Amino acid sequence: MPSLVERLTEAAPSADPAVLRLAAQAVACAEPHPSGRLAVIDYSRPSSEPRLWVFDLDRSALLHEELVAHGRNTGELHAQRFSNVPGSFASSLGLFRTLDPYYGRNGYSLRMQGLEPGYNDRAYERAIVIHGADYVTSSFIDRTGRLGRSLGCPAVRTEVARELIDSLSGGQYLFAYYPDPGWLADSRFVSCRSMASGELPAAP
Repeated sequence: MPSLVERLTEAAPSADPAVLRLAAQAVACAEPHPSGRLAVIDYSRPSSEPRLWVFDLDRSALLHEELVAHGRNTGELHAQRFSNVPGSFASSLGLFRTLDPYYGRNGYSLRMQGLEPGYNDRAYERAIVIHGADYVTSSFIDRTGRLGRSLGCPAVRTEVARELIDSLSGGQYLFAYYPDPGWLADSRFVSCRSMASGELPAAP
């Protein structure tokens, strides 16, 4: 039977296999027998290119391949800086677990819990959520050469937001990648190091 990374790579041939390998390793570290849905963001790609993939792990199927915005203080066309600090208006890296959808100032949105201390574990406090945005469009790229930027949220096209959010709600995983040496060295999911308790943190 093909491995998880082999199934992801076959389902999304346009994605970087090395990034999918890290995502597969991270989610398998969190869930020894992963199922359900997995989203992967590759922030090493410019915002003008699709860099978000949503997979149905049970069917080994690609559900979405989408544009996704990064935070205004993360960079212009290219993501360069990441933060876990409230008020930084920057994106965060690492493995997230999704919570429940809600209606907020950006409309239908999906809360997330960051699972990586020091890198994304303040995501809930910072209101880092998936939501639709009118600056995530091909026409915005045509005018400016890049997508608009969020306050740190992975914003997607408004046309696909509800369907994408519903596909990821309720305890699924999102893996946000960038070749940051500190995070790659520290992440217990990328390297599958266990915490003392061996358990994931409880949802907020």
